Amino acid sequence: MPELQRLRADHAPALLAFEQENRAFFAASIPDRGDDYFAHFTARHAALLAEQAAGVCHFHVLVNTDAGAEGEILGRFNLVNVADGSAELGFRIAEKATGRGLATATVRQICTLAATEYGLTTLRAAAALDNTASRTVLTRTGFLPTGEEILLNDRPGLGYVRSTADEVWAATDQAPHSARFKTGRAYPHVARRS
Repeated sequence: MPELQRLRADHAPALLAFEQENRAFFAASIPDRGDDYFAHFTARHAALLAEQAAGVCHFHVLVNTDAGAEGEILGRFNLVNVADGSAELGFRIAEKATGRGLATATVRQICTLAATEYGLTTLRAAAALDNTASRTVLTRTGFLPTGEEILLNDRPGLGYVRSTADEVWAATDQAPHSARFKTGRAYPHVARRS
């Protein structure tokens, strides 16, 4: 069973292998990182860890724990541009790990971590219009389209947003008196107090 882990220095070799092995697969649906990324990977990894230590980003990897494949990275799930209780979610999953529900399950786990560990209340994300897989993961995990049309490296895309209130409620077994948010959606599992 894969395990979500906070990015560490010792993940570097497996993370580089993950990026190299999946480069062509990723480039078909999201912008390619370019040769410079791979040429300066060690310095880039150190810079990411410094950003994480400063609290402006939270980087995670989905690590295979199966015998014979232990330590292999199956995906990346990141919360970047952390400020004022919000962050941007970005994720990518290895080609061989697609179609198993791992991205959906891990995004749900990241949403819980965002609320309970990092104190985030709002997550934003974006996906290219032709990236059906990522758009599906976002909607399955409670992200709502903002209606904002954006460009992702000259590719048309959509912005998404999600509140983490449900995760906070689940972790604390408490809910506010009013269970409505900006979306106007009611949360029926929350009992109203008289």
